Amino acid sequence: MKMKLLYTYLNADLTLIERELEEAIQAESQLLRQASLHLLKAGGKRIRPVFVLLGGKFGNYDIEVIKDVAVSLELIHMASLVHDDVIDDAELRRGQLTIKAKWDNKIAMYTGDYIFARALELLTDIENPTAHQILSDTIVELSIGEIEQIKDKYNFDQNLRNYLLRIKRKTALLIAASCQLGAVVSGVPEQDHRKLYKFGYYVGMSFQITDDVLDFTGTEKELGKPAGGDLLQGNVTLPVLYAMQDEYIKSRIRTVHEGMPREELNEILKLVQESGAIEKSLAISDRYLDKALEILEELPSNKAKKSLRDIAKFIGKRKY
Repeated sequence: MKMKLLYTYLNADLTLIERELEEAIQAESQLLRQASLHLLKAGGKRIRPVFVLLGGKFGNYDIEVIKDVAVSLELIHMASLVHDDVIDDAELRRGQLTIKAKWDNKIAMYTGDYIFARALELLTDIENPTAHQILSDTIVELSIGEIEQIKDKYNFDQNLRNYLLRIKRKTALLIAASCQLGAVVSGVPEQDHRKLYKFGYYVGMSFQITDDVLDFTGTEKELGKPAGGDLLQGNVTLPVLYAMQDEYIKSRIRTVHEGMPREELNEILKLVQESGAIEKSLAISDRYLDKALEILEELPSNKAKKSLRDIAKFIGKRKY
């Protein structure tokens, strides 16, 4: 089952969002336009725009108002991916060559900057100080999360708290902001848009943990990039932390480095898979999902609430 089947009544609005995304990254420079479109055309889950729209359904939903928020949140996410690929020296993203691989690091960095700037430009039409404060705080935390990830590359002595704080900043807060901002610009009462923020935070934590598990259990076709890429790039994720509780596996993981032969990496991936670390990580993911579903019950009942519940459950079971 595909996640988009859980909110088919949003299809017309999401088609509009897709058109607006393409229009937003048009540029006078042909090279900048081509590079920006390259990532957009590679696809993506568009989970952030979906959450923006669903959050708006709890208030006075107006697609002409909310579309700029939905497009902006997805553009910020896209810009962060472009920059991530430069930092990680990644060749593939969503099954396609990354911008840095197709062009070079300089083009990729300025493309990411351009996409980010367009996101902020779109939001200037939103006359709501609360929305701007939420977004600016989120971007600050996102930037800190990126720096922390760079700092902690190949640091196999970090702890669970380091990891959870990093994924909170890198992933969960932008998803939380997506849920909340859609509600804020739609006039949802503060007590409810804060609950939507908490829901998004818990779902975002589960989403990232599941992503980190899939890096060990997914195929290259499913992931759009080789399995084990996070570990090879020195990103210490939850399955790695749990697997390193075994001293032998820890000693093997400490040998990971860029350029490691694929055969050696595959041996380590198998050790992690068989260590029980995957099951322990998924249990933590489920805990966050349970919290998301609990907070959701406190919100008014409507069609969007059912969709949010279904999406949360889907995220916990997804295989890609």
